[in-house]
Amino acid sequence: MPLSLSRHGQCLCGAVQFDCRIATPEVSACHCRTCRRWGGGPLLAVECAEPPLISGGDALAVHASSDWAERGFCRHCGTHLFYRLKAEPHYAIPVGLLDGEDWLLDSEIFIEEQPAWYCFAHSRRRLTGAEALAEHDR
Repeated sequence: MPLSLSRHGQCLCGAVQFDCRIATPEVSACHCRTCRRWGGGPLLAVECAEPPLISGGDALAVHASSDWAERGFCRHCGTHLFYRLKAEPHYAIPVGLLDGEDWLLDSEIFIEEQPAWYCFAHSRRRLTGAEALAEHDR
């Protein structure tokens, strides 16, 4: 496994800042209805190798979006900051918040919930929701 990469990110207004280490520059697209409702389209995110260091005090808000996951956002500007699993230290960070341009769209999950009106070019790993959740022993 390659060495992890350090990345800095922040919300739109700068009230919440974070530093994270990612294992690879691989981006995953989530097509689930919750992600699409949260951001108006698929969530394009990278996975952190360890929980990010987040600063921002009372600007950081967290919403329990399901029995197993939470989503963080800035209460000042509304920027979506992370998706995390409650049972394990898994954080997915929207790639657009992070410094760097060396990203690679590598996989798509919840493909059965993807609407017909958009698709990504090129082939990549595609998992159903059940397959994606099984990878995290849900």
